[in-house]
Amino acid sequence: MPLFDYSFLRKIIPQQKHKKTYRKAKQSYLNRIRLAMSFFYFGMGFCFASWASRIPDIKTTLQLSEGELGTLLFALPIGQLSAMPFSGKVVTRFGSRKVLLLSLPFYAFSLTNIGLVSQAWQLALALFLFGIGSQFCNISMNTQGFFTEQIFKKPIMGSFHGSWSLAGFCGALVGLGMMALKLTPHQHFIIVLLLVGFLIWANYRHLVKVKSNAKEVSGPKFKFQLPDKNLIWLGIIGFCCMASEGIMFDWSGVYFKDIVKAPGALVILGYTSFMITMAFGRFLSDILVRKFGAKNILIVSGITISTGLYTAVVFPFLVPCMLAFMLVGFGVSNVIPIIYSTTGRSSTIPTGEALTIVTGISFIGFLLGPPVIGQIAELTSLRHSFGFIGIFGVFISVLAYYLKIFR
Repeated sequence: MPLFDYSFLRKIIPQQKHKKTYRKAKQSYLNRIRLAMSFFYFGMGFCFASWASRIPDIKTTLQLSEGELGTLLFALPIGQLSAMPFSGKVVTRFGSRKVLLLSLPFYAFSLTNIGLVSQAWQLALALFLFGIGSQFCNISMNTQGFFTEQIFKKPIMGSFHGSWSLAGFCGALVGLGMMALKLTPHQHFIIVLLLVGFLIWANYRHLVKVKSNAKEVSGPKFKFQLPDKNLIWLGIIGFCCMASEGIMFDWSGVYFKDIVKAPGALVILGYTSFMITMAFGRFLSDILVRKFGAKNILIVSGITISTGLYTAVVFPFLVPCMLAFMLVGFGVSNVIPIIYSTTGRSSTIPTGEALTIVTGISFIGFLLGPPVIGQIAELTSLRHSFGFIGIFGVFISVLAYYLKIFR
């Protein structure tokens, strides 16, 4: 039995009499589903980018050192880790569509709480809730993204993550505008909440509805078993990539302010440069994989990530760092779409469970990377901490070269 039912179109347009009209209507319907999914990725990315763009302001307002900020940033991965044991089960039990329609509004609302903090413990609590929302959004949205990709029967996951990255770029620009208007983080985040609410309202009707008896959703009854080792290795590659991505979100502004000594609003230049190339690379990801193969793209991506980070360490000046962050953005752009698409094709475990394992491991890197950077920076310097993360790009290339799953 197919996962998706288009019979309602035949009721509107008789297929035998109007085949061409029917095909156009069906394609239009599918494109609307894809657009709706892209907007949901955009909404989640816009929330996170809005938080990242105001980290330097919040750090200054609370008078935090790099070590103190790094410690507080641990609250976000702790929130995600606390939700990880049951988030996949909730998505499997109630469906990714329902969970996404609840988790994204919660994620956007918890962002506004961050703008209200006036003490360090309040920031920790707000980030904890933000992490819980992030976990449920991550699992439900990528599950929806995979099933949407199945409708089209071709790689489109890269474009979804491109929408997330494009939101990061837009969020950086909006953050720059909010700072120029001297709006507080709370006022900024309220505007973000309203925008995300509108995107949900305009697109929720077009999310994929998967039949409850679909093998990919329900899967076999649960029994304890070790996950496929290939999924673990895919998760480790995702961990290395998202650790690099996470420090760019949380520390690029601080790096440009404290190390590069960028004047005024130019502190956001590094983050913006990173987001531009990451978004551009993700929209190209599907084309590059078809032309050069997933293995080759992953090897080059890992080298590009390391090259960018070490360039920023060796040449801590405005233009070199801007170019270096652009390299990092292009390097990380292709890794996650490849990893998630490869995960979805696993034949040893149902899709939902496989994505939960790999995205869970990957996002641990995304959320643990920034606070670890803060601790290393406190012991040595922020430049040395960026050099430490640069090793992860090498790991990506080595694993992609030796793993049989990419041969």
